[in-house]
Amino acid sequence: MFTPVTGRTVLVTGGTKGIGKGIARTFLEAGARVVLVGRDPAVGAEAAAELAAGTDDVGFVRADVGVGADAERMVAETVERFGGLDVLCANAGIFPAARLEEMTEQDIDAIFATNVKGTMLAVKSSVPELARSGHGRVIITSSITGPITGYPGWSHYGATKAAQLGFLRTVAIELAAHGITVNAVMPGNIESEGLAELGPEYRSKMEASIPQRRLGTAADIGHVALFLATDEAAYITGQTIVVDGGQTLPESMMALEEQ
Repeated sequence: MFTPVTGRTVLVTGGTKGIGKGIARTFLEAGARVVLVGRDPAVGAEAAAELAAGTDDVGFVRADVGVGADAERMVAETVERFGGLDVLCANAGIFPAARLEEMTEQDIDAIFATNVKGTMLAVKSSVPELARSGHGRVIITSSITGPITGYPGWSHYGATKAAQLGFLRTVAIELAAHGITVNAVMPGNIESEGLAELGPEYRSKMEASIPQRRLGTAADIGHVALFLATDEAAYITGQTIVVDGGQTLPESMMALEEQ
């Protein structure tokens, strides 16, 4: 039995849809108070209303995590609403597809601004409140793409996801003195709006490459994030947990044919 997170405040960047929304839902079901961060006010308001289901335990802040002033404001508004901050889920990320020869400098700048700079600014802005909470937690949503695997069209995305882990390992050392742990979840292929946009053929091929023969759910990621936020995980920091249904295990598709 894990210590409940009831009454703790969780800030989820990129929390208005996909994996972020699933993380937010998992924390809410565990009794936490949650603030969603996103760039689209209409989408954010709709997501907050859906998750709140008549309670006052959900808020929404419009912010671009790649902008320092926005990152600081999202923390300030969270503290203003709920009185503090205990957990930061640095989940905001974009994944536009482009092969290297077609990629523009603007494409590279945009993905690094959100995925890397946005993660760093979100963590930096949260440190004072996380330290004050006494059980501060940072959970970064990375990916298997980049740190472990590669996929044509996502070299820039993979680079940002690997960069997040480089940041994680040093900042975990720096923040340990403040009682803050920093860990990452590395999803494989998870059912989301973004994955649905890649089409049924992509989905079927991905399912065929996963030993469990299915995609993961946002809740699968949320449960790992929730564990990392518990008191029982207080001695875990600077670590990564792969959640991919075994996708990174086979050395080739032949291994799956032997199942």
